[in-house]
Amino acid sequence: MKLNGSEILIECLIEQQVDTVFGFPGGAVLNIYDALYKYRSSIRHILTSHEQGASHAADGYARSTGKVGVCIATSGPGATNLVTGLATAYMDSIPIVAFTGNVTTALLGKDSFQEVDITGITMPITKHNYIVKDVRELAPTIREAFRIARSGRPGPVLIDVPKDVSAAICDYEKADTDPIIRLRPMQNALEKTIKMLRESVRPMLYVGGGVIRANAQGELAKFIELIDSPMGVSFMGTGAVACDHVRFTGMIGMHGTRVSNIAVNRCDLLLVIGARFSDRVVSKASAFAKKAKIVQIDVDPAEINKNMPTLHHVIGDIKEVLGELNTMLERSPIVHTSWMEQIALWKQEYPIKVSVENRRSKQVLRALNQLLPENAIIVTEVGQHQMWTAQFYCHNPKGRFLSSGGLGTMGYGTGAAIGAQVGNLDKRVVNVAGDGSFRMNCNELATIARYNLPIIILLMNNHTLGMVRQWQTFFYEHRYSETTLDTSVDWIKLAQAYGINGMHLGIDDDPAMVLNAAISLHAPVLVDCEIPVDNKVFPMVAPGASIDDMIEDSPEQ
Repeated sequence: MKLNGSEILIECLIEQQVDTVFGFPGGAVLNIYDALYKYRSSIRHILTSHEQGASHAADGYARSTGKVGVCIATSGPGATNLVTGLATAYMDSIPIVAFTGNVTTALLGKDSFQEVDITGITMPITKHNYIVKDVRELAPTIREAFRIARSGRPGPVLIDVPKDVSAAICDYEKADTDPIIRLRPMQNALEKTIKMLRESVRPMLYVGGGVIRANAQGELAKFIELIDSPMGVSFMGTGAVACDHVRFTGMIGMHGTRVSNIAVNRCDLLLVIGARFSDRVVSKASAFAKKAKIVQIDVDPAEINKNMPTLHHVIGDIKEVLGELNTMLERSPIVHTSWMEQIALWKQEYPIKVSVENRRSKQVLRALNQLLPENAIIVTEVGQHQMWTAQFYCHNPKGRFLSSGGLGTMGYGTGAAIGAQVGNLDKRVVNVAGDGSFRMNCNELATIARYNLPIIILLMNNHTLGMVRQWQTFFYEHRYSETTLDTSVDWIKLAQAYGINGMHLGIDDDPAMVLNAAISLHAPVLVDCEIPVDNKVFPMVAPGASIDDMIEDSPEQ
């Protein structure tokens, strides 16, 4: 059948089982939005307040559903407003397909109104990108883009569509969606891994977000039982196993637990699964896991030996790798009784210490944890509140923890919460925000209100850029340059201006009472939660120090 380019675009989205797109219209995508109007019974469009909100929403939708997130922006500033969201998704391996409009092909490269070279701009922060100059190439390009976005190590893909291409007519034929082909590991690599595990006396697992991207939490849970090993996580690996699992030791690295960091530096085998040795984990590379043989399992060959040298590696889809290792181990599991007993002793000896002065965030997040169902989706912005949420909320594989890890994007959370809620209407979504980050995206309250999304925004309000202030305290002799947020913003009135409920949680208030009231509303609500200005994130490793050389709080009194 003959369709115009915009209709072909929408038909291809339907082929890929896309039911939701996030975006903001403009001149260069008017044809696409006209097609969206015609297909409105098949595809839901969520109008965000800003294109960056649309890219973060597509990201949150993808992380929380396992599907590919889709966003649309017009040319020029609309396209460039997607850049931060695409970079966030690229760093955290999130599958997104972003469509941008552009001027007509005859005007490309002539500094036309609202023209930018968006493929050139986004080349370093996308898995692949395209500019489609012939409508006959549009359908094959879209199909290839979705295959690339979700295969191997997932990531964002951008397709730039000039306005004349979106209007041009050509033949269109439906096609079946290509199945995802999971990369199988080499048998000899698996056998060597098993051999090294059997020879190890003190193994330690360092698990990253790749396990969650591969949906391999079930295989991981079985694997750690079969090899009788403790397990720590990178920040992005949070939720790969339940936080109360007997083998779980907590985060590793700058804000990790002392138990995890000691275990990494005392183990004789470090098995790294779906993690990339971030500088926030490794810190001083020469002192990291210096007693251990390092084995790395990853789907992306580019990650092997990139940041840390390894003795052995396995390339393959993590779900496939762990599944095959489990099969090989089932007949003869490995036992490390003495090592696990040592881990248990360290867990008793080195809990995360929180003083009276720093305990408010822990009280609030533990109360939230007790009130929400296990399958709740927790989203964060970036800063102290992000680390507190990783530490004090008990994450588990039944829920989802969405946060910007690699890029550390302030302003990520509200858009991501919108995407998560739209993709999971049956689940509770809470965005734990800092007042600094929330200033960057509070315009998306309009989107939450427009669609009456029952998102809870827990605003951890310490009237400062808290993490930056913490660094200024420790390393800059208390010179608080431009980090104090002393303007008298009434966040509750702002929420109410959008028709959203607002509640206040004072420093001395019972957090359970206020949070329970917010949860019971089943409606959008912002909770303005007062946090003391100098509450800090502990433990902390100073830049360049070994990860077992930690700054810790004094014990709770």
